Amino acid sequence: MTFELLRTDPATGARRGRITTPHGQVETPVFMPCGTQGTVKALSPEELEAEGVQLVLCNTYHLYLRPGHQLIEMLGGLHRFMAWPGAILTDSGGYQIYSMTPLHRLSEDGVTFQSHLDGSRHFLSPELAIEVQKALGADIVMPLDECAPYPSTDDHLQRALQLTLRWAERSRLAHPDGVPALFGIVQGGTDKGLREKGVEALQKIGFDGYALGGLSVGEPKDVMYDTIAHTTSLLPTDRPRYVMGVGTPEDIVEGVARGVDMFDCVLPTRHGRTGNLFTSRGRINIKGARHARDEQPLDPDCDCYTCRHFSRAYLRHLFLAGEILGLRLNTLHNLHFYLTLMNHIRQAIENGTFAAFRAGFLQKSTANGSQFTEQQCSPSTGHHQP
Repeated sequence: MTFELLRTDPATGARRGRITTPHGQVETPVFMPCGTQGTVKALSPEELEAEGVQLVLCNTYHLYLRPGHQLIEMLGGLHRFMAWPGAILTDSGGYQIYSMTPLHRLSEDGVTFQSHLDGSRHFLSPELAIEVQKALGADIVMPLDECAPYPSTDDHLQRALQLTLRWAERSRLAHPDGVPALFGIVQGGTDKGLREKGVEALQKIGFDGYALGGLSVGEPKDVMYDTIAHTTSLLPTDRPRYVMGVGTPEDIVEGVARGVDMFDCVLPTRHGRTGNLFTSRGRINIKGARHARDEQPLDPDCDCYTCRHFSRAYLRHLFLAGEILGLRLNTLHNLHFYLTLMNHIRQAIENGTFAAFRAGFLQKSTANGSQFTEQQCSPSTGHHQP
């Protein structure tokens, strides 16, 4: 993997770049749809490709448990298994262990946990997390880390950071050749001093890119933005920067303004499946009775397949009737909204107008009552939920 920084906006620090992977180029800033179990829910790989998706996130925890990384490797790797020609980033699975398996135990060696599927016991070490991801054939892989909840005591944050750094060093030793690319994860909660220690230690180890973990876990938005800004200011400029599990359209615009290159979140797909839809004029809950006879498209300014062909009334009918097509059309629209936003962001940085774009976007969002202001991926957690 290589990363080329093409332009930096002087007013904000927003970055326009390009990641080159064995499975194609990724224009940054980029949003990664979550293909947790080897699929972006409700959409086909062909539809993702047609929408311009460049990079998909898949989850090690889920694929390790079902169908198993060894089976996927035997069948030609994850790209072939899911018929996806583009790049893939895999999470280590650690966060899902902490959030989905109440019965788990951390140790210096790794984490022991029970499967949420059948209760079977498993052990995941930093080395095994790398082994599983390499078997999957991902282009970018993540080390095992400990994400402390919010709020946490200073002692807990310190211990989680130190364990994450020791695991990061073991992950690097287990994967010294750089193929696939390995990112380091900066933990430390909202403590700037701990974030500084994390960045310093990870740079000494040396990684192909750097991720910010432990955000969008319940902290106030202004605190999250301040933590992002402080941490990115410490990171090397020649490596991609990834904020994990973030977020809303507003969070993405604010993250880009603070030098972030990569984002992922289940929000567009999950909310599509629950009838909550993003538009340029605010959020729409398609279940609402006011849409029963509405002949308008979801968003008159949107050129996605859903908006070009179907009315709000029809989409409401599909949702209330429990038709699978409704979930597919809603998801397609929400993902198109996110990808269009990323295109506009990249263009604004190239044109030197990102500061004005950001101000206009946030003003419009506020005027619309804000599209989504809750924590991005889950009421009480963050990262990559299915």
